[in-house]
Amino acid sequence: MLILGIDDAGRGPVIGPMVLAGCLMDEETERELKKIGVKDSKQLTQKRREFLEQKIKDKAETFEIVIISPAIIDGTNHKGINLNALEAIKTAEIINKINKGFKKIKVIVDCPSVSIIKWQDFLKTKIKNLSNLEISCEHKADKNHPVVSAASILAKCVREKEMSKLKEKYGDEIGSGYTSDPLTQRFLEKQGHKHKDTGIFRKTWATWKNLFAKKEQTTL
Repeated sequence: MLILGIDDAGRGPVIGPMVLAGCLMDEETERELKKIGVKDSKQLTQKRREFLEQKIKDKAETFEIVIISPAIIDGTNHKGINLNALEAIKTAEIINKINKGFKKIKVIVDCPSVSIIKWQDFLKTKIKNLSNLEISCEHKADKNHPVVSAASILAKCVREKEMSKLKEKYGDEIGSGYTSDPLTQRFLEKQGHKHKDTGIFRKTWATWKNLFAKKEQTTL
C-alpha cells in the first residue's frame, strides 16, 4: 500500500506564506526514512532538515508543494473562508494531483482543526476521487507518522527558502515572520506602514490590525 502524508508550515506567521506539502511513498520507504532520522521538522535543525529534504525527494514516489501567499490567505478570509477551510481546500488540491486512481492510498493528514471529524468531512467534499483512498486526519500526525514528518520537513524547508528571499529584499530584521518573534514585532512597528502594499503581510491577522489601530489612535 502507498501512504500519502500531508502537513503544513507557517500557519501562524504575520509575514510570509503558508506552505503545504504532500509526500507519497510505500511502507518500506517510510521505514527507511525513519532509520535515517526523519521526524517532526520542529525537532530538527535547519541544516539537518535541508539534508533530509533531499533524501526524502530522492526516495519518495512523488511529492507536491503548495505555497499559499498572504494575499490568498487574506482574500479567502474576506470571503468568509477561514484558514482551516483554506487548508482543507489546498490539502485536497495536493491529493487530487497525486491520486491517479490506480492504487490504494492511505492518506494521513496532520489536522489543523480542533474538530477532526468536521474538518475531515469538509476535506472529502473537495476530493475528486475517493474510491481508492483511505483518509485519516489526526492531531500530532507529524510526530506519529514518518510519512507526515517527511511532508513537514519539505513544507518547512520551502517556507524557510521563501523567508530567505524576503530577508534578501527587506533585511534580516524581518525575523522569522512569527508574531512572537521580537525581531518581527520591531519590523512591523518600524517598517509595517512603509511596506504595507508589498504583499508580505497577512493583513487579516489580529497582530496587523492591532498595530494599525494603535497607529491611527496615535495619529488622532
